[in-house]
Amino acid sequence: MTTSRSPALLRRWLAAELRRLRGNRPGQEVARGLHWSTSKVSRFELGRSPLPLDEVEKMLDFYAVADSERDQLLSIARGANEKGWWEEFAPALPAEYEEFIGLEAGAASAEIWAIDIVPGIVQTESYARQVHLGYQAVVPIAPGIIDARVKVRMIRQQVLTGDPPLKLSIVLDESVLLRPIGEPRLMLAQLQRLLEVADLPNVELQVLPLTTERLVANSFIILDFDPIAGTGRLPDVVVTESTVGSEIHVQGEGDTYFHGLVFQSLVGAALQPSESKDRISKVAAQRWSR
Repeated sequence: MTTSRSPALLRRWLAAELRRLRGNRPGQEVARGLHWSTSKVSRFELGRSPLPLDEVEKMLDFYAVADSERDQLLSIARGANEKGWWEEFAPALPAEYEEFIGLEAGAASAEIWAIDIVPGIVQTESYARQVHLGYQAVVPIAPGIIDARVKVRMIRQQVLTGDPPLKLSIVLDESVLLRPIGEPRLMLAQLQRLLEVADLPNVELQVLPLTTERLVANSFIILDFDPIAGTGRLPDVVVTESTVGSEIHVQGEGDTYFHGLVFQSLVGAALQPSESKDRISKVAAQRWSR
């Protein structure tokens, strides 16, 4: 059951369960009981690196976890120590971007608000490459690094047709359709890609017209996760995605709830999906078909 999930997501699940098991006990008390440093206990409870199975067993022994729950947590721990496909590209990726990819790979749904560029999960290969190349004059990046990052963006998109597929809701500011990234034919292909993605049953794509007043909000992504049987539910994660990677900024329940309200406001202000497809087609024909 658990091994099919993203290792990065399973690490977070396990970390959340370890924090729950500690309860109100100070970290220093747990560290003394295990003959560990307090920082080691903290690292385990953050879940951002693999957790050795024998060390997890020590923690479960210390917390006197019953057999049924113990088996479940050890199963999660084994899955958490597997490698994700993105680790092959680790030398070319910032650490937080790796973490984001792992969470995205295990998410049940994603809500994206984009005001500057087409989100990476629906970019064409040429568009993604041009976005990276556009920064070369400011921050030189080796060609091999660009190749790896573009390939990663293409592989990421497989979650849209996986089993089960990621449920995706996107609101695009209309300026994203109008802003040139590369040659007109590149933009035309990108808008055609948006129309293809919009036809997927698990995708809802909306455009917010430039003439519509909206909340002032930077681009963001909200990831939501299905629960694993026998464990608590992970909170939503809010992410900002940039050219070179992603930054995980918000995980508190209040902050993610706020971003959810902002997103729903944008959804309500945007064109309906069918109208949005018409708008994309119109922009493609009038601005980029040259």
